[in-house]
Order: sequence, then C-alpha cells, then structure tokens
Amino acid sequence: MARQYELNDASVVVVIGSGAGGGTLSNELAQKGIDVVCLEAGSRLTLADVVNHPPTMDARMGWHDKRIGMAPWICKTVGGTTMRWSGATPRFQEHELKALTTYGQFDGGTTLIDWPMTLDELAPYYDKAEDKMGVSGTHGIPPSAETNNYKVLAAGGKRIGYKEITSSRMAINPQARNGRPGCQQISFCNSGCAIGAKWSTLYTEIPAAELTAHFELRTQSMAVKINHDDSGRVSGVVYRDADGTLHEQKARAVAVAGNVVETTRILLNSNSSRFPDGLGNSTGHVGRNYTRHMFGAAIAKMPKPVNYHRGARQTGIIFDEQYHDPERGFAGGYELQSIALDPWGTSSSIGGWGPDHTVFTDNYTHLAGIFITGEDPPESVNRISLHATERDENDLPVPVIEYRDHPNSLAMREHSLKQSRALFESLGATHFWGGDAPVGCHNMGVARMSANPRDGVANRWGQAHDIDNLFISDGSAFPTSAAGNPTLTIVALAIRQADHIAERMTQKTL
Repeated sequence: MARQYELNDASVVVVIGSGAGGGTLSNELAQKGIDVVCLEAGSRLTLADVVNHPPTMDARMGWHDKRIGMAPWICKTVGGTTMRWSGATPRFQEHELKALTTYGQFDGGTTLIDWPMTLDELAPYYDKAEDKMGVSGTHGIPPSAETNNYKVLAAGGKRIGYKEITSSRMAINPQARNGRPGCQQISFCNSGCAIGAKWSTLYTEIPAAELTAHFELRTQSMAVKINHDDSGRVSGVVYRDADGTLHEQKARAVAVAGNVVETTRILLNSNSSRFPDGLGNSTGHVGRNYTRHMFGAAIAKMPKPVNYHRGARQTGIIFDEQYHDPERGFAGGYELQSIALDPWGTSSSIGGWGPDHTVFTDNYTHLAGIFITGEDPPESVNRISLHATERDENDLPVPVIEYRDHPNSLAMREHSLKQSRALFESLGATHFWGGDAPVGCHNMGVARMSANPRDGVANRWGQAHDIDNLFISDGSAFPTSAAGNPTLTIVALAIRQADHIAERMTQKTL
C-alpha cells in the first residue's frame, strides 16, 4: 500500500513531477526499495475523467499558469505530458548523440555539444523502455494498425523514393498487454486515452510504485524552491499545497522533472547567498539552450475520402530524411510522421479565412496530414528566464520564454514541406497547405548534460555538476534535440538514472 512520509524524513528521494521522467524514475527507485515522495502540481484524473473532447480535456489537464512568450504545450496533472502525447517513440541515432563532432558549430551561432554517452551505452535502456511502454513492432509486440492516413503516408512515400517507412514504434498497445487493453482506434489521443491503451505514467508507473510501499504521491503540490544545507547539498523541497499552505519535505536527494519551464523556474528560484544565480547554475546554463525541435505540418486534400480522424492520431513514420546529408542545404535531419487533427485543430493550423481555408474545412473527410519533427540546434539566446517583478497566481516569478528558429531549421523546414507536398501530390492531392507548427511540445535542453562542467548543468547521469544529490530527470537534460520525439529517450534515461542512484546509495556516496 502507498506510504505516507513525515515531512522531516530526510531519508526519502523527492521527485518533482510525475510525467515521463519523474513518474518513471519514481517507480524504478521504489521497485528497488528506495523511498520516494513524488510532488505533482496537478490533480489526479481517472480513466473515467478522460473524454473525447479536446477543449474539456485541455481545461482538466493543461498547464495554464501565466507565461510570457511562446507557451509550451504541457500538462499539469498526474502523468504530465504522457497524458497528452501521441505515443511516437523513435530511437535517437548515433550521429545525433555526436552533434558537435558531426556538424561543427553553425554560422549564425549555436551551442552544440556531444552527448556524454554513446548509443551503445543507451541501447540497453532503450530496450527496457520499449518493453515497459509497449512500443509496437519491438520485443515481439505486433505492429500498429495501418490507418488510412498511414496508408497515404506510406504509398506517397514509396512513390517519391522513400524506403524506411513503418506503422510501428508507437507506445500504444496494438493488443492487450501488461494489464492495458489494445487500441480501439478511438482517436483523440491528445485528449488522453479513454481506455488506457496508450502508455501514460498515470496508470502504469504511478500505480506500480504505490504497490511497493516505498512511494507516496502528493497531488496539487506545487514545488516552489529547493533548499540546501550549510555544505551546499540539497536538503529539502518547499511546496505549496492545494490550500496555499507552504511545507518543506526533507530529502536525501532531489530529482527535478517538471518539464522545461518548471524545471528552470524551480532551479532559478532556489537561489541563495551560496548559489546567487540558482541551483546548478554556476556556469549560467540553467534555462539556456532551450530546444523544441524544428516543427512543420502539412495537410492535403486527397481525391478520395481518407477520414484521417479515424484511428490513432499518429500511426506511421518515415525515417529516410533523419540522416545527416549536408548536400540538402542543412545539417541534421527530420522525420515525416502521419498525423490527424480534429476539425478545430485543422482550422487552427491552416489559419485565416477565405476560399483556401474553406477548401480544407469543407472537405475534412478527404484530408491527410503529416507532422514534421527535425533536429533543432541549441542556441544560448533560446532560453527560459524569470521575470524580475511579475508574479503568478502561485506567487512565483513568471517564466519568460524566448525562442527563434535558427537558419538551419528554416532550411530544413522548407525541404521537409517540399517533400511532403511531393508525397501528397504523387497520389493526386488537389490542395496543399504547409507551414510551421508553432508549439512547444518537445521541450528539451535547459539543464543539459555535459562531459565538461563549463558546458552544461549535469553530468552523464543527470547529476548536477555543482551539487551531487541534485538530479535533472526530464528532457531538460538533453544536450541536443536529435530529430525524433523525445519521450522514449526520457524514459530510457530515467531508468538509467535510477540504476545510478541506487548504486550510489549502496556505496553510501549519496
């Protein structure tokens, strides 16, 4: 049964956030007999709370606290953004973990570094993550169902010469597995999965951790600040409960997994005379090097009905463009992924009014869609900081989010939209729309790992260079973005980090 720990129990690991990183790390530690208190700012939904209505679910689980600048598309609920994600789980490639070595710094300013690990080191943890999440087409799991939208992607891709095309690599059960049902092709995956076929820590990692008797989840507990002792080691986390009362949970170690905005805010807001610029920020990297991928979206009107809203939202990936080929006019690569949007999302993406807009809204059943995700080079000017004077409803400094596309990303997007158009038109598409997808749903890089402490915030285990019992446990730790969706890699790193923390505890060095 779930435990309840005393606030002064300094033997626990406090994990901030219950999403892909925090929820996975919490369960992995609890399974090893390590006591964990997980602080989640949002409430806990049940499957009965999940309805196929995007505005309702956004109100129930979206993070709507005030931000200045682009608002990342994240969740404030148990499960975090694993409630909202589409389930795509590609692996990163070897060259993507060696971005500086492979590409060199770009003209126009980048802060590329290599990852402090190799793909061979990460591969066993990818295996564990895929098995845990139930990634289709891996570990004996059947492939995902081929929706009409996927069939358009695959057929058009083959016509223009692509070969690496799959309907799999989705963390959505194609058939019942590990207590979760098989996908019923309900769609509305970004509203949460009403039956639990899509992997989310809400109904996988968190309940499993609670069964260990080494775990406590505290919902509506907004982390405010991390405290430290006289030696500079973290000693506890101050959080605000649902009634607005402040508490401090003492800790043996603290792992921060609040997605990039909250991870940055917590670290910067934890400044003191010893750490005047915030925790882990002796070299000024906290909040900087924010990446969100080069995004693009393409929608086409096809000659016959596609009904792309029927079936899982994302069901296919083309990998042919993920490789580094500078002859295309840019460094790094991108993936083409099938995507379906509800009518509101389709209209919002295309934007505006007039005949062109009307063609798409009036012919919704004939639409096919592609989501483009590509490597986004880190820049120091792409950052999250805290407003000097403005406070939000939690009496916390308001985050300020600054982001611009690098010229490399602009060239990559232009190429990807050209290829997407060719793919659709090879099948007779009569109308095409393509452009940026201005969202921050793949958030990375604000507290990155680095081999040299001067280049980042944490070491190869996500352990802060400045403070040995402080860990970064979400996509904030990524040194570079790679091309593919980040969730699988976040989970793999969390499993790896749990092994490291457990080993350090066994050695009594943590």
